Amino acid sequence: MLKALNKRTAPKSCAPERIIQFGEGNFLRCFVDWIVWNMNRRTDFNASVVVVQPIERGMADWLNGQDCLYHVNLQGKLNGEVVNSLDRIDVISRAVNPYTQNQAFMALAEQPEIRFVISNTTEAGIAFDPACKLDDKPASSYPGKLTQLLYRRYKVFNGDPTKGLILMPCELIFLNGHHLKECIFQYIELWKDDFGADYEGFKEWFTRYCYVCATLVDRIVPGFPRKEIKQIQETVCYEDNLVVQGEAFHLWVIEKPENMSIDELKAEFPAEKAGLHVLIAESEKPYHERKVTLLNGPHTVLSPVAYLSGVNIVRDACQHPVIGKFIHKVMYDELMQTLNLPMEELQQFAGDVLERFVNPFVDHQVTSIMLNSFPKYETRDLPGLKVYLQRKGELPKGLVLGLAAIITYYKGGVREDGAEIVPNDAPEIMQLLKDLWATGDMRKIATGVLAEQSIWHEDLNAIPGLTDMVVGFLEQIQKEGMLKTVESIL
Repeated sequence: MLKALNKRTAPKSCAPERIIQFGEGNFLRCFVDWIVWNMNRRTDFNASVVVVQPIERGMADWLNGQDCLYHVNLQGKLNGEVVNSLDRIDVISRAVNPYTQNQAFMALAEQPEIRFVISNTTEAGIAFDPACKLDDKPASSYPGKLTQLLYRRYKVFNGDPTKGLILMPCELIFLNGHHLKECIFQYIELWKDDFGADYEGFKEWFTRYCYVCATLVDRIVPGFPRKEIKQIQETVCYEDNLVVQGEAFHLWVIEKPENMSIDELKAEFPAEKAGLHVLIAESEKPYHERKVTLLNGPHTVLSPVAYLSGVNIVRDACQHPVIGKFIHKVMYDELMQTLNLPMEELQQFAGDVLERFVNPFVDHQVTSIMLNSFPKYETRDLPGLKVYLQRKGELPKGLVLGLAAIITYYKGGVREDGAEIVPNDAPEIMQLLKDLWATGDMRKIATGVLAEQSIWHEDLNAIPGLTDMVVGFLEQIQKEGMLKTVESIL
């Protein structure tokens, strides 16, 4: 018989509310709240999290219905060992809906122990909406709500320097903290007249005594385990309807704010001391480039190459005798050579990435990666192609073959094993490729794709040797098939 999950049926720790978290979704609960839980267990961090529902419809009621208790199921490989763990997370004290509990939301500003604000309001969440007003209950945008809260705190504590907050956004945009800070300054200007005599003082307090970090987060979180939920509930003996599943790997890079040192931030947020993969760094940029280049970059080219070779799952592609070597070549011999971090560090990261690609618990379909392949190639692989050419004086064959594979995939038709190839993309890209393939002329196809300004914002035919190499690969794929073409460059 399963028990209901709440604080009467399961132990729940009690710690001061020190973190306000905007967002109650799977990612934050599996990543940030799991990190806080580990910090509480392994250091004297001693903090609980108040969750704020950032949009009108959300999960606050669901969370409160289980007294904010839930299980995290981590699966995957870590250092060669298979991991399949189940932990009950108890760090969320309560969930607040600012649309129905605005007083309770604004009262968070008055709690002296609050020190951190963490958020994941999706990429669209960090945006300035000039329609927001200071006396809205609440402001519709996330930065608007945050500015309301910060102003209340400034007023209640009379601009006390020790009551500033550390803001750590987790939205998946580069330099997320810089964007958030900019939005808050826009609201301070917009509401200047409402602040009246407080305007200068509040602006200075926010500038000097609040600390805004840019961060990079990395953990794949599939979310609610629909397939295994019965089995998980029987294992934990609770009727937990908020189980969240994620991969075993985690990485959080936190760029130190301008007005705080690395050591000061480490002392306040002792994640590293807790043995977690949390790096507090001078700059997030090299780590952002490393992730985009060594994780997303190989994904983008391995997918069409694997699919056209008859391989459907990322794990199987990595373990394939030919495609596996192709992935290794693209990662280690080509993309890794274009980055500016220590080689040892890059090799460690690449090893972690490959371990994640072969996760025995996740059947990652290569076709799910192939939506919008050209724009992905432009941001993830093209910069590496150019740097490689500049540094080595030749084109990286694996990356160019990946581009030819994308062009071939968009031809459609039937795979060698009889499976129908059904590309899916923006109508204008689909039409462009359809028209080019109708010519049957490989040079026209290559030249037409490489010249397309709407994809590349430049004419890639200007890159020395690229057009000829793409034409060569297109012809070889048509004549010999994908797998034979891959073998020819290894």
